Amino acid sequence: MAKPKSAAAAAAAPAPAAASGGPITRDRLAELLNEDLAREYQAIIAYVVYSQVLNGAEYMDIADQLEIHAKQELDHALILSRQIDYLGKMPVVTPKPVRTSKKPRDMLRFDLDNENETIRNYRDRIRQCEELGEYAMAEQIRQILIQEQDHQIDLATALGIDVPNVNSGPKGQRLAKRR
Repeated sequence: MAKPKSAAAAAAAPAPAAASGGPITRDRLAELLNEDLAREYQAIIAYVVYSQVLNGAEYMDIADQLEIHAKQELDHALILSRQIDYLGKMPVVTPKPVRTSKKPRDMLRFDLDNENETIRNYRDRIRQCEELGEYAMAEQIRQILIQEQDHQIDLATALGIDVPNVNSGPKGQRLAKRR
């Protein structure tokens, strides 16, 4: 039977490894959340622009959805900013680059690719928050993840493709499309 560790020995033990390869710290979590925040800014800009420039009868429903997505992404940015501040860091102010195209399908594909990356990252973030005992933060990110997955479904449906299974990486298996 293993001998119980003293409180001092337990405190000195190395932290569990984070999904990013090393032990997660509050500072590293804040850095990662800032990357997520920059991606939310990117999504806000993309959804605002795409919702206004998509034209053609086949894109009217998704254009309306993109306006809703833009507002939800702003809410996500506010939540992340608050969590970054809670961790003692300054939220970033610069978005990740926004890709544009004159082709509606390309714009929707860019959005879907971004949502896939966001979903992967938020799944990691939830695990990292829990490793640090930040269960309330993990729960807030879970709520964001629910909306991001809805965005993913909307975009895949508009493109007429199966919803990507982002657990398997960018070229992973596909989930059935929503009808």
